[in-house]
Amino acid sequence: MTDLPVSIDATLEGLQAAGYVSDRPLATVLFLALRMRRPLFLEGEAGVGKTEIAKVLSRMLDRPLIRLQCYDGLDVSSAVYEWNYPAQMIEIRLAEAAGTVDRERLSTDIFAERFLIRRPLLRALEAAPGMAPVLLIDELDRTDEAFEAYLLELLSDFQVTIPEFGTIRAEEPPIVIVTSNRTREVHDAIKRRCLYHWVDYPDAERELEILRLRVPDASERLAREVTAFVQALRGEDLFKRPGIAETIDWVTALHSLDRTVLDPATINETLGVLLKYQDDISRMQGSEVERLLAEIQQELAARGRL
Repeated sequence: MTDLPVSIDATLEGLQAAGYVSDRPLATVLFLALRMRRPLFLEGEAGVGKTEIAKVLSRMLDRPLIRLQCYDGLDVSSAVYEWNYPAQMIEIRLAEAAGTVDRERLSTDIFAERFLIRRPLLRALEAAPGMAPVLLIDELDRTDEAFEAYLLELLSDFQVTIPEFGTIRAEEPPIVIVTSNRTREVHDAIKRRCLYHWVDYPDAERELEILRLRVPDASERLAREVTAFVQALRGEDLFKRPGIAETIDWVTALHSLDRTVLDPATINETLGVLLKYQDDISRMQGSEVERLLAEIQQELAARGRL
């Protein structure tokens, strides 16, 4: 297990070494979250790399990653714990068959630790000292307010209360990353317990650096043109703008096709790698692709980047 970074610069270097190109504001809030042992709430559009931050932090610190993927209807039994009801029923039947049923004792025995099924949040709290994981609570905005309310105890005190069993507190708090795509507003009570950072799309310079790191075999001109094209595409009236993951996938696909530069035909043939909605693809295909490509190539040429 790697020691926590001692400075913002060390955090930047650690992220870079783990394969994540960060800006200084993000490195600063990560450093503070680690130093202050506070959960970090990351908000932003889908595809900007929020989930990847938790994965990279796990690699950077050499800690296990425990991920809770949120969804509509997520409840305590799926996220925290539930009792092994079949095993409890067998225990009751065996006691009845033996004719030694002590109801008061049995009611305690069937809620013993061996019947407790641990879900992601409880596993994160029960990690041994020195092995505290990175806990990713991903896309919290997909859940409802009742589940948010349940999280308040965990995020403030790093503990959960099981009525039949008692309170379980982390000996060493996990590193908690909470993400939201902002499909709805998450309650202020959650945000107050966390440090906050808005993760935006990267600027052109940082996106190009990401491509160089993630797809190093792609030609420099292709990486520059793809970066400029995607940056321009995000300014169009699209239902869903492409994220960083789509940019990386597109460069990888183009490199696999042995392309070293962008051309209209190739873009039209591979738009499905970059855009995920047919309405967006239909809007951009043909003349719009040609217009956008001509504009970015002219701009890159004028700046001596081609």
